[in-house]
Amino acid sequence: MDRMPIPSSAPSRAELIDHLVRTRIAGDVATPRDNNLSHYRKLANGDRHYWLGLELGDRWADEQDVLAVMAERCGVVDDPEHRAGQDTIDPELTVGALDRMASVLRKAAEAQERVLFATGHPGGLLDVHRFTAAALRAAGCEIVEIPGGLTADEGYVFQFCDVAMLERGATLWHTHSPAPMAAILDGLEQEGRPLPDLVVADHGWAGCAGQRGIDAVGYADCNDPALFLGEAEGTLQVVVPLDDHVTNPRFYDPMVAYLLDAAGLTAQSS
Repeated sequence: MDRMPIPSSAPSRAELIDHLVRTRIAGDVATPRDNNLSHYRKLANGDRHYWLGLELGDRWADEQDVLAVMAERCGVVDDPEHRAGQDTIDPELTVGALDRMASVLRKAAEAQERVLFATGHPGGLLDVHRFTAAALRAAGCEIVEIPGGLTADEGYVFQFCDVAMLERGATLWHTHSPAPMAAILDGLEQEGRPLPDLVVADHGWAGCAGQRGIDAVGYADCNDPALFLGEAEGTLQVVVPLDDHVTNPRFYDPMVAYLLDAAGLTAQSS
């Protein structure tokens, strides 16, 4: 895959926060308030599509409780009367979560853990995951190879540049479903292979792994509350709040450079 490497020099915290706001990865993001509240309501009403592979029971049946967690962990506007227009992601929370994720990655490298990467947002986050995978591989971690021939949700689960994704109709598929990750974990068990020590993912891929009891960290947008609820309950270790599909995927490169530097990892050439 022909691609320039991420910047070799990581931005400072202040520089990264400025970049996140300018590119709308955080700050005033593109996701509208009414869309956020609609998703919070559907999750609270038990629509499992919005649970992202987690088993939330009736613990989050009050939409206002969901909003409170999202204000605390993501930085959306905490006023329940704010029903339309702009919503926000606090860039300080984004960078704080990156620092916590870096600590997890550092420990994984030190322990030479088996790590699985996966994304339901290949159009936005593929490079974020693949650069992180390359850095962990260089540090001595085993990047888990998924079993061949897996299917889920009428598509094929496959691995490209060390990142598991769903393919349907020769297209990389944007999916919130936990089914592809379940297919991977079931396939590993059926082959008698060990499960990952750590999963780095997003959407239902992260939620499913955390629900299965695997250490999991990931990324989530402000209209995907389930992973933040999972973090609040301890099912996921770290969830980084961000717009998960900005107009140019290259905008994420300084963020990845910051993450790898904070983890003590070395960015690898593409």
